[in-house]
Amino acid sequence: MTDSHDLSLLTARALAEGIAARRISPVDAVEALLARIAAQEPKLQAFTEIFAADARLAAEGAEKAIRSGHAVGPLHGVPVALKDLVDLDGRITMGGSAAHRARRATRTATVARRLIAQGMIVLGKTHTVEFAYGGWGTNPHLGVPWNPWDADLPRTPGGSSSGTGVAVAARMAPWGLGTDTGGSVRLPASFCGLTGLKVTVGRISTHGIVPLSATLDTPGPMARSVEDAALLYRALSGPDPLDPATRGIEPVDPFPTLNRGVRGLRLARMPETERDGVDAPMLAAYDRALDELARLGAEIVEIRLPFRFADLFALSAITNAEAYFTNGTLAEDPASPLGEAVRARILAGAKLSAQDYLATLNRRDAMKRALAEAWADCDALLTPTTETPAIPLDAVDEAHLPSRFCRFGNLLDLCALALPNGYTEGGLPLSLQIVCRGYDEAMALRIGQAFQTATDWHLRLPPGIPG
Repeated sequence: MTDSHDLSLLTARALAEGIAARRISPVDAVEALLARIAAQEPKLQAFTEIFAADARLAAEGAEKAIRSGHAVGPLHGVPVALKDLVDLDGRITMGGSAAHRARRATRTATVARRLIAQGMIVLGKTHTVEFAYGGWGTNPHLGVPWNPWDADLPRTPGGSSSGTGVAVAARMAPWGLGTDTGGSVRLPASFCGLTGLKVTVGRISTHGIVPLSATLDTPGPMARSVEDAALLYRALSGPDPLDPATRGIEPVDPFPTLNRGVRGLRLARMPETERDGVDAPMLAAYDRALDELARLGAEIVEIRLPFRFADLFALSAITNAEAYFTNGTLAEDPASPLGEAVRARILAGAKLSAQDYLATLNRRDAMKRALAEAWADCDALLTPTTETPAIPLDAVDEAHLPSRFCRFGNLLDLCALALPNGYTEGGLPLSLQIVCRGYDEAMALRIGQAFQTATDWHLRLPPGIPG
């Protein structure tokens, strides 16, 4: 039996394999993670609620089932954290809003049902930006999780899946679920040194997840390795009769191609003009990553994009209109406990006409066609995930979102993987983004796996986190 102190440091795959082989007890794994949470949560504040008693009971049940030969699958007994947008019947789902402190769910989200049906153990719910509408990870009413990569200075954890990012980075959970409407899986992955997969709309059901933008919302795994992200993606994906967007979209197992490497692939670098405004360490890490992928056999090519990344913020009318449809009543009430930055984003939707909204959808379709032509002979487009590493909280400008390189993936129905590709001199994570065509998650994971097999950036532990 592995020492329980070490179990919280194991990847999800290592835990799954150890539990399946009966070398690791699910009870010991849960206890190790709850001990981490008890020690670190007072400072890090990643969770909105911790299900300690229920997790222990589930672990005991998993151990008995596995010992008696009744394991329900390869992930039975593995713990997981869920973003506080995901409904669990009878549990509070605030969606990051103090106005919904008493909102008790009357259903269980499909993603949660799928994980629980495979024997996974929910450790608790993690913090999010209000209604998932922000990229820095700030929340003025419910608090901001502490990015563990700087023990002394509070820095942006990334949003909106801030709590999941911090919980997984600080080894309080082996992996977790986030959601991504404009970068909300990839931004905390970048700032917290994680691997995060933004899937294509319809790959994973959104039923039972508090919506921000029904057109663009996507749940996605946040993990400490590509392999773990692929495991969680496989566990979550597939058609759901309760979510029409998933109809006819059959799951694709990423593992048959995961270790094929990148030899012969054509990977596009971002245009030189897009380097403006990106911090020097992020650019240096990006260039080294491209050199590494070229060394591994990929062809790095130049392409001309039909847009500037920043220009696509003009398509925010989709998110604004749909966010106003969902949360406009709350935002219109000046007495509601809502952060003013999020309130302003929601209220921007009130100014949009039906003509504005439909015209934006038409522009989006035109952009999708133009991009398809521009990268027709490429397997992926590579960018930095963010312009900067995590910045101090007191330097945040809420009018400027950090999703310049992320948002186009949502707007144009693409998939994307963010993963660590270096660190600043001060030890803050840097991140590479691998963007692939819609429904080609297996390719993004394959490229990321080749990079992580050849590098060790994803193996580093935040300072001050007991190892």
